Amino acid sequence: MTQTRPEIACSIQTGAFKTNYHDRGEGFPVVFLHGSGPGVTAYANWNKIFPFLEKDYRVIAPDLVGFGYTERIEGQTFSMNVWVRQTLDLFDALGIEKANLIGNSFGGALALSVAIKAPERVNKLVLMGAMGVSFPITYGLDKVWGYTPSPANMERLLEIFTYDHTFATPELAESRYQGSIQPGFQESFSAMFPEPRQDGVEDMAGNQHYIRDIQHETLIIHGREDRVIPLENSYKLLQLIPNAELHVFGKCGHWSQIERSEEFAEQLKLFFAR
Repeated sequence: MTQTRPEIACSIQTGAFKTNYHDRGEGFPVVFLHGSGPGVTAYANWNKIFPFLEKDYRVIAPDLVGFGYTERIEGQTFSMNVWVRQTLDLFDALGIEKANLIGNSFGGALALSVAIKAPERVNKLVLMGAMGVSFPITYGLDKVWGYTPSPANMERLLEIFTYDHTFATPELAESRYQGSIQPGFQESFSAMFPEPRQDGVEDMAGNQHYIRDIQHETLIIHGREDRVIPLENSYKLLQLIPNAELHVFGKCGHWSQIERSEEFAEQLKLFFAR
């Protein structure tokens, strides 16, 4: 694949397909798992955090299969088990025995599932605006999963994602829109979360009965004004996970890592260093 966009980085075989991933810095590995919005890539989700951590850690951020620039193969199915297998295959391919694992939204549900199914591969766990427990689907998430490509629709979504709409810049809207119209991208995206979309929420919560078994130190982060994933999710996770703590950013929407990037990174560094 020709590297013509900053979203396209390294490529490595993970099972039947090649995963596009970012690999920066040196030190103990920190793996970032992105959310499920249209046009999402690991780069779009996490690039504002890379500079804060790559001086002290090996920062790894893959495009999960069905999203971004990870290879799309004929007959590919999408499920939590597939994404867990891809994550562990990536660990194996990169020689990573154990990592700090950070999941945003849908990526939070995936991080929980990895911690449940392969606890020995996870050091510390960070959940940001995470799914993984059952809740009535929000207006915001229904709009995200029901997205049809147009510049206007993408602009409206960015306003749902953010509390401070100045972060929903025309450049970000254009980048995400262009990401959503790459060949095959919308087809795989729409196949993941068909109506009734409440079923998608329940699928993401498929392992919630095992969350109490998670023994990892866990940092939960949420934006108080999140209109995509309700803040109540993080309170539920705080109650379920024995070694958990919660940080809530006021005046912040679904994208803490974008709206409060420096403070978000500082929370990560303090948590990892303890």
